[in-house]
Amino acid sequence: MNLSGTLSNALSGLSAVSRIAETVSSNIANANTDGYGVRAVQLSNRTVAGHGSGVQVDGITRQTDPVLTGNRRLAGAELGQITARADFLAALERAIGLPDDPSSLSGQMSGFDAALIQAASRPDSEARLQAAVEAARSVATQLNSVSDQIQEQRMAADREIATSVDFINTSLQQIADLNGQMLRIGAGPNDGSPLADHRQRLIDGISELIPIREVPRDNGTIALFTPGGAILLDGTPAKLGFTNAGVIMPEMNIGAGTLSGLTINGKPVSTSVEKGPIAGGRLAGLFDVRDVQAPELQTRVDAVARDLVERFQDPAVDPTLGPGDPGLFTDAGGALVIADEVGLAGRISLNALVDPRDGGALWRLRDGLGAASPGADGDATLLNALSDALNSHRLPGSGGFIVPHSATGISADLLSGVSVSLFSLETRQSYARAHSEALIGMELENGVDTDAELQKLLLVEQAFAANARVISTVDELIQTLLRL
Repeated sequence: MNLSGTLSNALSGLSAVSRIAETVSSNIANANTDGYGVRAVQLSNRTVAGHGSGVQVDGITRQTDPVLTGNRRLAGAELGQITARADFLAALERAIGLPDDPSSLSGQMSGFDAALIQAASRPDSEARLQAAVEAARSVATQLNSVSDQIQEQRMAADREIATSVDFINTSLQQIADLNGQMLRIGAGPNDGSPLADHRQRLIDGISELIPIREVPRDNGTIALFTPGGAILLDGTPAKLGFTNAGVIMPEMNIGAGTLSGLTINGKPVSTSVEKGPIAGGRLAGLFDVRDVQAPELQTRVDAVARDLVERFQDPAVDPTLGPGDPGLFTDAGGALVIADEVGLAGRISLNALVDPRDGGALWRLRDGLGAASPGADGDATLLNALSDALNSHRLPGSGGFIVPHSATGISADLLSGVSVSLFSLETRQSYARAHSEALIGMELENGVDTDAELQKLLLVEQAFAANARVISTVDELIQTLLRL
């Protein structure tokens, strides 16, 4: 081999080790960067006229495990779906309150019962009548609060759905743009790994909301599908549609068209948490909260309110009431209308006739809402009847309750149903979180190994020194020849 060939080989070696050093330093610097794929320089022998002529850099590969990444994304989507639903039930459990908490719904019911008993023991005591009225108002206020919390959770879910849809649309467009850049880079010598890193982070963001399967296409481009069959990106990005409702009332629902559903490219799609194009991710979980869990819980809370109204609206309890007259608890001041039960828990209120704040008189709690004048101040008949009505075991007319209970017992059943559902979801959530974290750990194990990268640097240093020595030797030989 002549001196020029030797020099060419050494220069190609220096160029290759320089590229390797650059790649190794990038790997080490991004060891903790999310979405970063480990780079590796691909080398091959360079030949000229059938003879070895050094080394050439064929390109840089981005090392990833697409199967592991796909499984990690699906596990994260499942965790997001379960978490959205569990967070809703946890918020409602707090709103209803635990039985040992005096401010809880069942605690307020028990407090009302105790206040009625105390008032019956001294029906002439205005202070005890006042305490019973205040306790009754607290029960109605607690039911209002629980109903309000349900609607607040629905509105929060609706707002997050709108934000999530905007995020998905923006991310899909950015991924499509990156696909175009990858396609152009694929036809040239440039490294597209940084674009692939950015694209992976965008896909990871979407996969927390909708489960995604990534399918490779030509020249480093990809297509995105959901396990439910929706095409999110295959050349052209899909367009998701949703309209934020703003304020949500108990009677509003997707079936009546008062709440927006989800569309993909203008076509309505199912938002079921179990089946459908987006099933399995946080977005489906949010739709489940807004359209399924919250309305079901609203129905049960309304049933508790209806039961309470009916217990005291019966003329057998208060003989001074006429047919159709509201009892101690009212539907926004009026009598209960069963056809308008939806949202009753948010409207239930204390009858103004017994509430001094609204111009009522305390003695009506003792003598009857329809009494024309005060009766004997020592007569506890009605107060005892009110206490008996509160504690009588009856089956609510709605809400899916199956065991007759007192008003306090029905409130406890309401909480029990929420707590059982929450416990079930939290159990699934713990498993899903452990599964997701295990896959994340496995993916991190396949990430940058800084020890291995530092070992590569040592080899690079040796290779650089060897090639530099060859160049130095060739230079000395040329200088010697020139001096002859």
